[in-house]
Amino acid sequence: MTFYGYHGARTQERVLGQRFVVDLELGADLRSAGESDDLTRTIDYGELYHETKQIIEGEPMNLLEALAARIAAAALRHEGAQWARVRVRKPGVAIAGSILAEAAVEILRETAHHHEDA
Repeated sequence: MTFYGYHGARTQERVLGQRFVVDLELGADLRSAGESDDLTRTIDYGELYHETKQIIEGEPMNLLEALAARIAAAALRHEGAQWARVRVRKPGVAIAGSILAEAAVEILRETAHHHEDA
């Protein structure tokens, strides 16, 4: 998912903004949804998209880690979610006069219930 946001520790990043690319994986037991073909028995990825969009396009944050944590927390609030892996990337980052291909952070979060079962 690609969005435009105003995150970063430097003032310039918050003024000019830039693209953010988010990869979100969510673990859940999808057996019932697969057998029933019923949207109410799964996690609607349209909702996940809109929640992620609101976070990236919303309140500016200093760190990619904070963005990833907010996205994971939102995803794990969905009933049936067991774990979330979130990768947030900033393409074309300027650091000390050089341009990096990207800066990225990836986190894995689990629900307390899923962790106990593992």
